Amino acid sequence: MNNKPIFKYQLISNFDWILFWLTIVITAIGVVAIYSSGWAGNSNSNRIYIKQIYWVIYGLTGMMLMLLIDYRSMERFAYIFYVVTVAILVFVAISGKSASGAQRWVSLGGLRFQPSEIAKIVMIITLARYFDDRKIRGLYRIRDLIVPAVIVLIPAVLIAKQPDLGTAAVLLFIFLAISLFMGINPKSFLILSGTFLSSLPLLWHFMKDYQKKRILTLIDPKADPLGSGYHIIQSQIAIGSGGYTGKGLLSGTQSQLNFLPEKHTDFIFAVFAEEMGFIGAVVLIALYIILLMKGIDVIYRARDRSGALMAAGVISMLAFHIIFNIGMTTGIFPVVGIPLPFVSYGGSSLVTNFMAIGLLLNINMRRFKEMG
Repeated sequence: MNNKPIFKYQLISNFDWILFWLTIVITAIGVVAIYSSGWAGNSNSNRIYIKQIYWVIYGLTGMMLMLLIDYRSMERFAYIFYVVTVAILVFVAISGKSASGAQRWVSLGGLRFQPSEIAKIVMIITLARYFDDRKIRGLYRIRDLIVPAVIVLIPAVLIAKQPDLGTAAVLLFIFLAISLFMGINPKSFLILSGTFLSSLPLLWHFMKDYQKKRILTLIDPKADPLGSGYHIIQSQIAIGSGGYTGKGLLSGTQSQLNFLPEKHTDFIFAVFAEEMGFIGAVVLIALYIILLMKGIDVIYRARDRSGALMAAGVISMLAFHIIFNIGMTTGIFPVVGIPLPFVSYGGSSLVTNFMAIGLLLNINMRRFKEMG
């Protein structure tokens, strides 16, 4: 009987310390930015950074769990994870906790958690399982993508109804990224793109009024400066007023005087850019780029297709959040509530992102062929 230890020397030697410490450094920047965002607030708002530190601990625990379980074992149970996740999302739709007009949360031992966040990791593992099982010759055509598209659409629709269009869009982007990674027939890709573009008028018809206003505000924020355009205008003022070197920690006027809404969550990048300036913003973006590059390296060094697919899903998820959040705060994209990974306040998002990094580390550690 061959009893293999959970961690062999090869696993430890393949641990990517650079990726790990990049994550910790970005997270530390986030805690400081959250602390600064609540400095001039009330006793509850200026202590949210302590809650974030607790969530960091939970996130590190989630990362460790992802490291202990071989990613190939996760893949074997992917469909079970998927069914359980969909069931939880249905429960949220029926009996979930509501806040700010959205029904997205469940309570776990006094903590509120957003299941739609974990759905991202489950979707990555499930799609990796599907594409790894279904080996076809040549490039994927539309008919080959119908089943995985349905797999994604079920939770995406449930999440969109919460409403949480941002997270639903992330799931669709993960599907698109993994499909492109597998290879799509050019003709099929053109048909899919045309279908998407032609469906936009129909999508617009079903959007709520406040969602339509957000898109129209993107075109001209000053059309409603005290309403739907307020967020973008104040965010742009904050980023622009930071100059090259910033106003200094705890000295950002837009955040400290509470002109900037959602400053500890969706618009944390604006807080950071105002206080640390253009140079600080470039440093943070550079850290993100290095993190994504390390993730891409994991894709190419993975020992099998399932590992590469999971890594591609994680990188696409993180890249979407980073690009969309920064684009949202600078007025390039509409405001849809996409948090900045490891920096924005939010326990569910932070724990999910730590688990995603744990999955990357897991794949990298087990990239060798097992011996004996």
